[in-house]
Amino acid sequence: MPAPPSAKALVPFVSVENMMRLVRHVGVEAMLIELEEAIEADFARWDRFEKTPRIAAHSPDGVIELMPISDGELYSFKYVNGHPKNAAGGLQTVTAIGLLAEVKTGYPLLLAEMTLLTALRTAATSALAARYLKPERARTMALIGNGAQAEFQALAMHAICGIKTVRLYDVDSHATEKVCRNLHGMGSDSSPAPRRKRSSKGPISSRPQPPTSARRPS
Repeated sequence: MPAPPSAKALVPFVSVENMMRLVRHVGVEAMLIELEEAIEADFARWDRFEKTPRIAAHSPDGVIELMPISDGELYSFKYVNGHPKNAAGGLQTVTAIGLLAEVKTGYPLLLAEMTLLTALRTAATSALAARYLKPERARTMALIGNGAQAEFQALAMHAICGIKTVRLYDVDSHATEKVCRNLHGMGSDSSPAPRRKRSSKGPISSRPQPPTSARRPS
């Protein structure tokens, strides 16, 4: 009888369905907060990473990219595409998957969908930057461009930066209406910005604040 495969040969796979189930179980705001903490911890050890520029394959229809990185113990890459024409056919313009591997043995440890995870990570990274750069008492923000990512941005800014009011603007008013509907009851007051006025009363400060101002609001 042949020997059974080692445990390392059985690579876990997190599907879109299971990723959504995980986010619902943890809670989207809790997930964003934990992602932001992990991202900040990785920025703190930036020099330990072996960073490689993304590898892109361009075509008339779009682009497919590989994004590899390693810290010497773990290796990972993300496969992501960008195909704007997909929208006309009812397909997503961006999809992504990722792989995590053990450097010592080369064995893959995890294969996961990363379309939803990319949206969450992007929002968490934006909120991390805003936590350090925004005025300390800022509780209102403008979102200019109300595509699919806008909703994740609003959720992350609420959970991590304490944003209470979101003013939305897009050249497509239907996109703004969709974001307002989807954010209803999610913790912040979201509404379209008046089209004849500026979308916000002032810009977000680009001046770094002292570390004490970077604390999350209680």
